[in-house]
Amino acid sequence: MKAKILLIYTGGTIGMIKDLRTGELKSLDFNYVFDHIPELERLHVELSSISFDKAIDSSDMTYAHWKQLVDILSDNYETYDGFVVLHGSDTMAYSASALSFMLQGLTKPIILTGSQLPIGTIRTDGKENLITAVEIAAAKNADGSSTVQEVAIYFEYSLYRGNRCTKISANQFEAFTSPNYPPLAVAGVTIQYQLGQDSIKKRPVLQVYKNLEPRIGLLKIYPSIPFENYAFLFNAEHFKGIVLETFGAGNAPNNQDMIDLITNYIAAGGIVLNVTQCSSGSVQQGQYQTSSFFEKIGVVSGKDMTTEAALAKLMYVLGRNEKHSDSIALLQQNIVGEMSV
Repeated sequence: MKAKILLIYTGGTIGMIKDLRTGELKSLDFNYVFDHIPELERLHVELSSISFDKAIDSSDMTYAHWKQLVDILSDNYETYDGFVVLHGSDTMAYSASALSFMLQGLTKPIILTGSQLPIGTIRTDGKENLITAVEIAAAKNADGSSTVQEVAIYFEYSLYRGNRCTKISANQFEAFTSPNYPPLAVAGVTIQYQLGQDSIKKRPVLQVYKNLEPRIGLLKIYPSIPFENYAFLFNAEHFKGIVLETFGAGNAPNNQDMIDLITNYIAAGGIVLNVTQCSSGSVQQGQYQTSSFFEKIGVVSGKDMTTEAALAKLMYVLGRNEKHSDSIALLQQNIVGEMSV
């Protein structure tokens, strides 16, 4: 029996083709995807497609679009064996992270993919990315269960856990990396899976969470940062949580303005989540004197989460409207494989 795969087009470079008359790029009608990628017909799949009413550049992606995606995925979850989401690469890691928290208890794959060149371009990377993403979405174990059972990103021969990767290049086909977690699969002559799905908390049924808290701030620490100019961020009425990108293993300058801002913000009910600016590694608050005060004033360690995952997790946790202490406890837990424990 053919696997039933739903292709969801949100927008982005992969879905663009050149109008031969005008030379302009326009969105591809994915109802005719086989006309442009006939190789898909050689896969043992039954392919259907849905497109956003208006294709969007991924730079315009918002939490409202994530909710729209979740509605499509949850409404069609029982009908299809797997899902491929075509998405612009710029914010793909943000969307993959958000979907991983919004759809928990997955037993089917949701594979996000895109491209650096339009699918109508001769040298496009989009064809291989799409073909292999569909093949992965259709893959089954011997017992009939889906091989991949989580949100993932496929790009240039590698499959990554969605909430573990980040975009690192604007001009190379190898545009993504997963700095603190190995690839879920590598596509060569065959697709070699090396899954660690046991790190995701198992749930008996699919659980959908659409209530995200958008009032989240992000501040990257840099040398000589004038903290007084960022005081507006540390207002718990306007920002319910802040992701703080710090140096190295979670370090920050010993600056009294910063200490006062964060201390007062946390006392007012705000939450500060500390992640490292480094491309790999983990926050270890208290390892150095320059991070020990974070532990004392109640800053939460984001461990080895990416910034994208930290933002999505903070939106998800605060959107649950739990008690403050319960929210802190949730942030410290590995919920959907987003951080090492």
